[in-house]
Amino acid sequence: MDDGKRVIEQTDQRPGSDAPPRTNLRATFAAQELRLISALVLLLGIGLFLAIPFVLSIGSVVFLPLVSAIILTIILSPLADRLAEFGIPNVLASLTAILVFLGIVILALALILQPAVALIDRAPAMIDQVGQRFMEVRERFGWIGQINDKLNELMGETSQQVVLENPSLLEELAFATPSALLEVLLAFLMAFFMIEARVRLRQHLLFDRASLSSSVKAARVIREVQDRVAAYILTVGWINAGVGVIVALGAWAMDVEAPVMWGGLAMILNFLPYVGPLAMVLLLSLFGIGTSETILLGLIPAIAYLALHTVEANFVTPSILGARFTMNPVMILIALSYFSWIWGFFGALLSVPILLTLTALFDHVGRPNLVGFVFGEPLFAGNVFALGYSSDEQDSPPVDTPQ
Repeated sequence: MDDGKRVIEQTDQRPGSDAPPRTNLRATFAAQELRLISALVLLLGIGLFLAIPFVLSIGSVVFLPLVSAIILTIILSPLADRLAEFGIPNVLASLTAILVFLGIVILALALILQPAVALIDRAPAMIDQVGQRFMEVRERFGWIGQINDKLNELMGETSQQVVLENPSLLEELAFATPSALLEVLLAFLMAFFMIEARVRLRQHLLFDRASLSSSVKAARVIREVQDRVAAYILTVGWINAGVGVIVALGAWAMDVEAPVMWGGLAMILNFLPYVGPLAMVLLLSLFGIGTSETILLGLIPAIAYLALHTVEANFVTPSILGARFTMNPVMILIALSYFSWIWGFFGALLSVPILLTLTALFDHVGRPNLVGFVFGEPLFAGNVFALGYSSDEQDSPPVDTPQ
């Protein structure tokens, strides 16, 4: 009986052939089909990544307020929930959250703009002094320019300059102000209605799913995205406020004009990773050189800020944020350049919250294994054996045994 059963089990293979069993062939075809689908998904993602900037840039009047409203909704929803716990009506809680955020923004801008307006009248004199300082440095290294002129004469080359007339700063501001005001108004209106409708949106996402597992997963995604982004913005906001206070006190101790302005500017620019502190160092350097007797004295405030930023970025912020908010610096720079290319300064401000939101979503949906996919691994972990096959079936394929 055992010999007869063994013969029956081998009927799936032809005598004298090396072909695998039928189940192995089915698993191989399923894996190849899944890899083809993954390749198409990857190509589609790359195409969208390259095409989306042009669409978002052209339609910035629509898409920039929409994305800003979504980020504001994620950040301010916990505050509205906390206010609603005290018995405040949902509409009033949503409006209060928006007004609190607006008050913080207006206060920060007032700290910067009011002293900055007073310094505008002195800007031409400071620019002239900066030019004189650099002319002094250039005269000390004038022999380099003489060598360059001699080389140009020997090679018979002459330099020509073409000057293109650009619109003035006032003309650019007059052209951009109506559009910017419209986008800001749309962003806050959409944010208010999104925050007010947050409860209904959560109920729709949780209870309109086909299965209990989908509802649980949707609830986890919503909580993770909201908690991660809101906690990051709140924590980084407190850190940047501390940096602003220290910069203001340092500027006051060094007898730098408008110390409150420099503190507010340091707080806001610190929200832009890498680029913001670099711009702060540049501004402090130019201002210091334009108001000091020597270049070395003018660079002291910038050097002091650079030392403060080094301590804050490498010791204080990582110890407070921890591993939960740790992101790849390369990904931060890619997001910063990507959204700055699309929406300029506002895109740079939104880049880190957008990156945090996408990271939280990918943590639940699954991150694509781009490098492993090139070497034959699945694009998404856990779905390599689709069409009803599991890893156990791949390692030990069952044999169809006739009953």
